[in-house]
Amino acid sequence: MSNLEALLLGIVQGLTEFLPISSSGHLIVVPWLQDYTFLLEHPDFNRTFDVALHAGTLIAAVAYFRHEVVALTRGFLTAVRERAIETSDQRISVAIALGTIPAVIVGGLGSGFIEGHLGEPWMIAIQLILFGALLLYADRLPQRRALEGATLRDGWYIGLAQILALAPGTSRSGITITAGRYLGLDRDGAARFSFLLLIPIGAGATVFKAAEAIRDGLPGGVAGPMIVGTIAAAISGYAAIAFLLRLVRTGSYRPFVLYRYAAGIAILLIIATGLRPATF
Repeated sequence: MSNLEALLLGIVQGLTEFLPISSSGHLIVVPWLQDYTFLLEHPDFNRTFDVALHAGTLIAAVAYFRHEVVALTRGFLTAVRERAIETSDQRISVAIALGTIPAVIVGGLGSGFIEGHLGEPWMIAIQLILFGALLLYADRLPQRRALEGATLRDGWYIGLAQILALAPGTSRSGITITAGRYLGLDRDGAARFSFLLLIPIGAGATVFKAAEAIRDGLPGGVAGPMIVGTIAAAISGYAAIAFLLRLVRTGSYRPFVLYRYAAGIAILLIIATGLRPATF
């Protein structure tokens, strides 16, 4: 992999991890469009590079929400120590903790099935369209509560919805924002909860995958592309968070829905015309 290819995939990861348009789907579709099979043919490097990209987006989320991370961590530790939830920071932190549980369990038990049976381009196209429609429906519902009004029930249900994002094309941020809006959170609150929920999930996944990569042995010549990919994912991820939060304060998620429709239809047309195969 060249540094230029690593830069491209890092930017794709950073932007699509936080915008509700599916990072895993784009990281499959972009190489598929280019007939770029290096990652597929080198699974050891693929796993290592995936760790680097996710570390980049984790850095972006922690950097942007650094003050909230400190406050929520303090609130969670206090709630555990005192066995009571009295403040909004304590309630939100425990809700985020509850939200991590479903995806961790299902992702851990079903990782082999997910990698082996999901993520074909035709599947991604359908899920981009389907879950885009769900986001559009949920975003038309009333905005009843800000993030400070999030409950433990909200955290659990958003966590259950996050399981669907294990399939490439769904979008982790997209489905968690959809669930948050459906539960009555306002647009800003749903996005913030989604991004904060990424931090424990992302940290756990990064540590787990990094341990796997070290255990299996790192392939040679990966330092340059990994550094480039990590930096690109971090910078573009930070920009994506700032852009989305600024947009939804005065607008809606409709632009992302329209993009999902266009991308899904384009992929299906490319397959139907024979320009690219339906599978990778």
